[in-house]
Amino acid sequence: MTFLAKPSVRHRKLKLNELGLSHRDYEGPVSTLCAGCGHDSVSAAITTACAELSLPPHRFAKISGIGCSSKTPSYFLDKSHGFNSVHGRMPSVATGTSLANRDLHLIGVSGDGDSASIGLGQFAHIVRRRINMLYIVDNNGTYGLTKGQFSATNDQGSTNKRGVPNLYASIDLVSVAMQLGATFVARSFSGDKSQLVPLIKAGLKHPGFAFIDVISPCVAFNNHEGSTKSYNYVRDHDSQVVNADLVLPQAEITTNYAPGEQENVTMPDGSILRLSKLASEYDPRDRLAALNYVQSKAEVGEIVTGLLYIDPDSSDCHTIMNTTEQALNELDESVLCPGEASLAEINASFR
Repeated sequence: MTFLAKPSVRHRKLKLNELGLSHRDYEGPVSTLCAGCGHDSVSAAITTACAELSLPPHRFAKISGIGCSSKTPSYFLDKSHGFNSVHGRMPSVATGTSLANRDLHLIGVSGDGDSASIGLGQFAHIVRRRINMLYIVDNNGTYGLTKGQFSATNDQGSTNKRGVPNLYASIDLVSVAMQLGATFVARSFSGDKSQLVPLIKAGLKHPGFAFIDVISPCVAFNNHEGSTKSYNYVRDHDSQVVNADLVLPQAEITTNYAPGEQENVTMPDGSILRLSKLASEYDPRDRLAALNYVQSKAEVGEIVTGLLYIDPDSSDCHTIMNTTEQALNELDESVLCPGEASLAEINASFR
């Protein structure tokens, strides 16, 4: 695949973050996706979030599967580590990456076909294992690379470009994630950068498995009248319940939100997740209530966006498994293979 390089000349007054890096240092090559694809907006939001958090690009690992969405890690953080895996198997590679080097910021980018169809089993287990990562699904309800078949997240009754309706019930990934124990669950829209960027920031800072389902319209096959994943439909049926803004211990990061009741949730690392409740009855820390709210709104055709659920006392797989503080890839042979005497001592402890 040939990538188009961006111009090397940079504006002299580009804003620099705490590392002395500009937004351009977090970008990648020019995208080869269709013009107007929502996935490119998601990539831009990831770039903005990482730059504003002043996270070193080389300390990231980007993992993906197969599909239009899984191409997108090529278009951001080009100085980071990356692995494009096989269809539906991104969670396995992400799990191994996290266990081998816990010091990396891990981002998994997948699609609705990659996660809700062939990869549904793998998605379920990476949620319950609480791998410390940000898992983003670019959800357009269609298989764009194979010319527009319905995916498992396409809503029943939604039509394709020829007007043929989808006859099957959809899989709602945010509901699945909440049921399986995810400690950070959000949904957003690729066309709403003011909401999506703070959610990505919060997800990157969350200790444990953070999941964001992004409705990201496919302009080629699923952006027509009758589609429930189109730009117009999402804009007309978006129901925002909780918006989030991340306030770091050192400095405040602000965004513009509609006025509403505010509440601060202190995170384990000392940062503060500032919640703005647009639906007064909504509590994002009540898993069962959140699940019921999302399902009830779906019944009337509304797409609930924002921070849907968060557990401020969450933990990740390393805490659960009591792994070593030092990354596994930095341990020498004397630790990894301590010898027969150590094995005998371990075996004796189980008798």
